[in-house]
Amino acid sequence: MSDFNFPETRYALSGDVNIAYQVMGAGPVDIIMVPGLVSHVEFTHELAGYTAFLRRLSTFARVVTFDKRGQGLSDRISGAPSLEQRMDDVRAVMDDIGSERAVVMGFSEGSAMSALFAATYPERVIQLILFGGFALAPASRSDGLEHRIARIVKSWGTGEIMKTVIPSQAANGDTIVQFAKLERLSASPGAVRAAILLNAQIDVRPILSAIQVPTLVLHRRLDARVPIEAGRALAAGIPKAGFIEYPEGDHAFWAGDTEALLGDIEEFVTGHRERSSAYRERILATVLFTDIVDSTRSAAAMGDQAWRRSLDSHDQLAKQVIEKHRGILVKSTGDGILATFDGPGRGVRCALAFGTAAGQIGLPLRAGLHTGEIEIRGRDIGGIAVHAAARVMAQSQPSEVLVSRVVTDLVAGAGLKFSERGSHELKGLPGRWDLFAASA
Repeated sequence: MSDFNFPETRYALSGDVNIAYQVMGAGPVDIIMVPGLVSHVEFTHELAGYTAFLRRLSTFARVVTFDKRGQGLSDRISGAPSLEQRMDDVRAVMDDIGSERAVVMGFSEGSAMSALFAATYPERVIQLILFGGFALAPASRSDGLEHRIARIVKSWGTGEIMKTVIPSQAANGDTIVQFAKLERLSASPGAVRAAILLNAQIDVRPILSAIQVPTLVLHRRLDARVPIEAGRALAAGIPKAGFIEYPEGDHAFWAGDTEALLGDIEEFVTGHRERSSAYRERILATVLFTDIVDSTRSAAAMGDQAWRRSLDSHDQLAKQVIEKHRGILVKSTGDGILATFDGPGRGVRCALAFGTAAGQIGLPLRAGLHTGEIEIRGRDIGGIAVHAAARVMAQSQPSEVLVSRVVTDLVAGAGLKFSERGSHELKGLPGRWDLFAASA
């Protein structure tokens, strides 16, 4: 039972190649998001901010993400796909979901193919949005291309390219480990080498003048992977293209402060933009509740002063562990905590780490997690997802981390293990809920 349905991965047949895609939202317009070098339609939901970005777009559109052939969950192929083959894959996905026309939104290297698609099939494109993109591959103008590719391939799967994709988070060890896994799930080193060699030859400048659909080019001035000059040149080559550059931010569209970017996209697509405060009242989050086991008995046995010191140690430990896992400590509940995370995997790992650390100082915990929409109420939160997480925790045994089924679905493939704990009725919530105990 859940108030959030994680997007299902489906497959569209492009020739004899299966293309993995997901659909989120049911708005009146379709947005087809064309990825860059690294993608995995399922694991990218583990990246901080990614799902929230898509959810924001899905408030006014049906949002479609996909893995290019040879990447992520799509069929592996020999070599790297040409721009023509990538265009075929976009058409196949659109046909599979019954979309006659869509907004095509290209990112990084996906921008070049998106521009070519809009010029070639204007009858299928309502609008074109290009973020962090280029018409002429920056690598085509650099010396020592083979050496640079060899360096990338050698470090592939270690998170090294985060230094240019999300440099603002490159000092966070947990984020590097996570991005390293995304690299490995996205493609093999050999496939990446073939893709980079092909991408270095990209030059769609001759076709830019043929783009007649309304176009918006977006670029961050501090983009460490694709220079701002490439974005300016891309916009200049497209007739009547709008161009917006942002003073700060990373190459990854979902990283950092995205409100202005999302507002500009919404205004371009719909003609208006919602107030950010109205949107932020409801967001998707993973909610964590913890509770100290037998706290009343422990307080009586230890005495007020000693118990207060233990609680202070507990609260300080909670703050440190939650910050490490990039969560938000909403509040202390007296003998426990309430926290939120924008990635369910981080929430589960935080609960496990917090339980272990608290146990070492003599404070055994029980914990419960659920993922769903929450309401922002000043510094507090509310909504069914909050009540659900509290009810899940109430079913937990000492030193146990219980989660709802939606959490297990969201973290599939993330290296966490779960044991079934049966189906339960949760007080005040409809239906029966399947619960699972988490372990690393």
